[in-house]
Amino acid sequence: MAEEQYDLVILGGGTAGYVAGIRASQLGKKVAIVENQLLGGTCLHKGCIPTKALLKSAEVLHTVKHAAAYGIETEQFNLNYNKVYERKNDIVEQMHTGVKHLMQHNHIDIYNGTGRILGSSIFSPQPGTISVEYEDGTSELIPNDYVLIATGSRPAELPFLSFDHQVVLSSNDILKMTELPQSIAIIGGGVIGMEFASLLNDFGVDVTVIEAGERILPSENKSVTQTLKKHLNDRGVQIRENVQLSEDQIQISDDSAEIKLENETLQVDKILLAVGRKPNTEDIGLNNTKINLDEKGFIEVNNKQQTQEQHIYAAGDCIGKLQLAHASSKEGTIAVEAMFEDSVIPVDYNAIPKCVYTYPEIASIGMNVEQAKAADYKKARSFKVPFKAIGKAVIEDANQQDGFCEVVVDQETDSVLGLSMIGPHVTELINEVALLQFMNGSTLELGLTTHAHPSLSEVLMEAGLKAAKRSVHA
Repeated sequence: MAEEQYDLVILGGGTAGYVAGIRASQLGKKVAIVENQLLGGTCLHKGCIPTKALLKSAEVLHTVKHAAAYGIETEQFNLNYNKVYERKNDIVEQMHTGVKHLMQHNHIDIYNGTGRILGSSIFSPQPGTISVEYEDGTSELIPNDYVLIATGSRPAELPFLSFDHQVVLSSNDILKMTELPQSIAIIGGGVIGMEFASLLNDFGVDVTVIEAGERILPSENKSVTQTLKKHLNDRGVQIRENVQLSEDQIQISDDSAEIKLENETLQVDKILLAVGRKPNTEDIGLNNTKINLDEKGFIEVNNKQQTQEQHIYAAGDCIGKLQLAHASSKEGTIAVEAMFEDSVIPVDYNAIPKCVYTYPEIASIGMNVEQAKAADYKKARSFKVPFKAIGKAVIEDANQQDGFCEVVVDQETDSVLGLSMIGPHVTELINEVALLQFMNGSTLELGLTTHAHPSLSEVLMEAGLKAAKRSVHA
């Protein structure tokens, strides 16, 4: 048994967990985190950070390949993937060291073991005491006032196709590869699939994307996804949409795979399964509580991140909302403030930016015009500004001149319902729109805000002005 009771014990040291722990520490609470792997979770070790490190190397290689467009002649260059891999690992380790320092700085106790929720007992009249099991078989109990479940998620498999970690790979496996395959089929055209398609293509891998739905990135603006598809097709990526695979179409051997499609047969070295993620909610003691799971195994919470057990909250991928690191951080923070503060502002998922770090980049927030009309905004209208109208965008990359920014406005209230972009560095530009949404700003306010010239963010100013019928350059 731990020597004293904690105000809060957090199951999971990923983005939702450690950010929540820091917020609770700031409020003067005694906090423990139980983590059976490494602090930082999927985002730091198997997701956001390592993939973006690889994508940066891919972007540099892409620029070198097209340096002649900038007047730079490069007759010889080589991809040293070993150094790319080492750089990725160095970045992850640097960030991991930073997270460990944050835990020490905020006096958060770390228990490196597997945590499970116990039912009511002599130690507690209500479920919630955490049992921590260590690798050597020993265990201890951690009593607490509150529990936050932040156990995250893992890559999902298909009913007829499982990871063998040799030919059929998860996104985790891809990040551990020290050698690149010559060819790969990516099953799943969501964010993970398209980011790997983009970076592997830049690294010289022959890439085919197979998507079961009508189009890749189905939750994004249709024009955005069409533009990305054109870019990837022009670079040699094959994209097959509306393809429903079955067991008899796929043959796996020791070092390759064969996929039979309607009019072609693919022979590839590897298959990346990128068909979503499933929650880590098994074997954490939920059977000892009244906590409900939905049909996919995600934990059900109210708008304060609270489960059916009033003193147990949940945040991050395990609740199945937006599976994004920054959304998880927000959910974890809201959960802690709901525990220890009088009032909180619930997470507004329409105000959370979504980014796809392909080349070109995609960023969006809120609704696109189809979603707005489906939500009964009868006077929803979109206004589009092309990046070719923005001087800095043309300077940055002449190959991205078909990129654009599209703002969706409710013309009854002049409120911004959403915004989508595809083009250079839009994953940075979207944060200005997030602030606009948080401050409940109007399109005219966006348009009248003076933006530096030349800068990429002028596209947002032009979009605001265009919605107000005052556009200068678009």
